[in-house]
Amino acid sequence: MNRLAALIVVAVLATSCCRKTEDVVINNIMTRASVRQYTDQQLTDQQVETLLRAAMAAPSAVNKQPWAFLVIDDKEKLEAVGGIERSKNMIANAPVAIVVCGDMSQALTGEAAEFWIQDASAATENLLLAAHAMGLGAVWTGFHPGTHRVDTLKQILGLPSHIEPLGVVPVGYPAENPEPKDKWTPEKVHHNVW
Repeated sequence: MNRLAALIVVAVLATSCCRKTEDVVINNIMTRASVRQYTDQQLTDQQVETLLRAAMAAPSAVNKQPWAFLVIDDKEKLEAVGGIERSKNMIANAPVAIVVCGDMSQALTGEAAEFWIQDASAATENLLLAAHAMGLGAVWTGFHPGTHRVDTLKQILGLPSHIEPLGVVPVGYPAENPEPKDKWTPEKVHHNVW
């Protein structure tokens, strides 16, 4: 009887542990908000690597992983990228910005080549969620498919022709605490048929 009781206790504890992990993950997703203002505190190399590892843990079509990342921590480069559009000033004021790109030499071919956008988007979302979980703030600034924005970014950063920037994610310690938005809209959900 004692062995059975011990197994039941282990099963209950395992279920409780999984429930707590699930709650933490769901809470992280539901409380993430775009942060556009940062303190002057710098990120460590380990923090940046953790963000990139999380980004690269994303799913990708046929597991091609056609992403590439450029980490910007040089103030002049941050200001140049931030200057591409006035609304991008948040990039110039961040301690680090990560450019999420598609590596077209690693992408699928033909019509399926466009899956790089979904793959890089999944990596971007992982990066945002990891930043939030680490107590950092971040925001997704879109560049693709804006031809002027993309071409200017490529020129400033010297990106090779096979690298296509999707967006830039400035990251830092938050200097603001925006409320997460409740985006749940039941009217946008359909079942089985429209």
